[in-house]
Amino acid sequence: MAGRRADVLEIRELIRRLQLDETDRQIARDLQVSRKTVRKYRRWAQQHDVLTAPLPDAATLQAQLKTTLPVSPPPTIPSKVTPFRDQVVTLRQRGVECRAIYDILREQHAFAGSYGSVYRFVRHLEPRTPEAYVRVETGPAEEAQVDFGYAGLLRDPDTETLRKAWVFVMTLSFSRHSYVEFVFDQEVDTWLRCHRRAFEWFGGVVRRVVLDNLKAAIVHAALYDPVVQRAYRECAEHYGFLISPCRPRTPEHKGKVEQGGVHYVKRNFLAGRAFRDVRDANERVWVWCMETAGRRIHGTTKEVPLARFDTIERELLLPLPATPYALATWKQAKLHPDCHVVFDHAFYSAPHRLIGQRLWVRAADTSVRMFHQHELVATHPRATRRGERLTNPDHLPPAKVAGLLATPASCVQRAGEIGPATSEVVGRLLGERPLDRLRTVLGILKLAHKFGPRRLEAACARAVQYDDLTYGTLKRILDRGLDQNAVSVTARPLTAATTLPLFARPVTDFFPSTGGGSCN
Repeated sequence: MAGRRADVLEIRELIRRLQLDETDRQIARDLQVSRKTVRKYRRWAQQHDVLTAPLPDAATLQAQLKTTLPVSPPPTIPSKVTPFRDQVVTLRQRGVECRAIYDILREQHAFAGSYGSVYRFVRHLEPRTPEAYVRVETGPAEEAQVDFGYAGLLRDPDTETLRKAWVFVMTLSFSRHSYVEFVFDQEVDTWLRCHRRAFEWFGGVVRRVVLDNLKAAIVHAALYDPVVQRAYRECAEHYGFLISPCRPRTPEHKGKVEQGGVHYVKRNFLAGRAFRDVRDANERVWVWCMETAGRRIHGTTKEVPLARFDTIERELLLPLPATPYALATWKQAKLHPDCHVVFDHAFYSAPHRLIGQRLWVRAADTSVRMFHQHELVATHPRATRRGERLTNPDHLPPAKVAGLLATPASCVQRAGEIGPATSEVVGRLLGERPLDRLRTVLGILKLAHKFGPRRLEAACARAVQYDDLTYGTLKRILDRGLDQNAVSVTARPLTAATTLPLFARPVTDFFPSTGGGSCN
């Protein structure tokens, strides 16, 4: 966050932690920001009474920050050593120390920078030496550690085929009691369902979840800027736990899971066992968690995990919410020129003014909502089949709506409003192949916008007289003003004998006047 305005969702998470009385050090560590940044937002929240008020939504918070906390552009100061990078790399490969490199640059290039700048540049080029780690034991109900591990091939009972499977393990850091589940993917909805079932298994919620940088839980695995997916943050807010991402490439930060969870499951449950399918594997692993893994003497605590959980940890867990978390996934999608985004193989409309913009799509089990800059812009029911197109006419450009919603019945109705000659032209065109002639009829009716209904009616009367009902003929009549000449033959009413093939039924029998949209 340093040197730039943080994403409003990150700031909202920071404020939520402030409201929960997290220390600046804890927040800085978990969100990968400096304590200076935390202090800045703490002062801002105190000045504007944000800490004592309900947590604002993203749109409200963004508007408030825009007016009360202006952003200053970050300074950009390139290193003075950068022009000599290749030479510095070569010297370091020869084992030359930083002090000697500094002297060489001064002698050969009249380098004006400090020794500290050379030292920092070399530190940036080279990885740090290995660090020593100290085991930190957490209190009861304070923390759970989570990971996925590859579990081999298991049979899918729905398709009767072997599929790659993964094992989800949530281990309570204090008692070492675990929840284990086998799944077929690492998607966000699977990840969230596993969390929900794990909390229901334990009968409560821990205050913090430490996880590895999985695609489903962490969007970017950058050390200083991990962005937790919006769906996972929603889940965390619903259950009341905090997310602590493990630093990239540092699995020792969560060894209770990787060594005592996933590895233990692989070595002691999967090894030497065969399963009918994934359902059988899950039923048996849940029994194993209670009767074997939960009753062993743990190598670190020297206690029985299930006994430690039952006697100390269970009653200290946060209570489960009154309602389970309604699973929802988030995805960014671009609004295409047809005013629709593509999500999960279906199409959903959004306002045409946002064409080309990237929208946030929130999909629940029965609904899909779209947001632009944290503002709700569209809501649809969830599609039930692949390729389904859900369109709100209000999202389309007004000039395009009429043609999209037109039906033969609505065109017949509109023609009748213009006059009998227009009604006969439309009726005869739609009499044989209604859907094939619909575009032609729409073009004819659209002439009323340019020339007016009265002139179109006169042009249709002339076209009927000469039995030439094409769009081109009507357009030429109107362009040349021939519709204003007198017509000696009165337009005939539409009859089955003169306008329809033998034994054919009128078009209005197939397209009742009550259905369809507008042809205007």
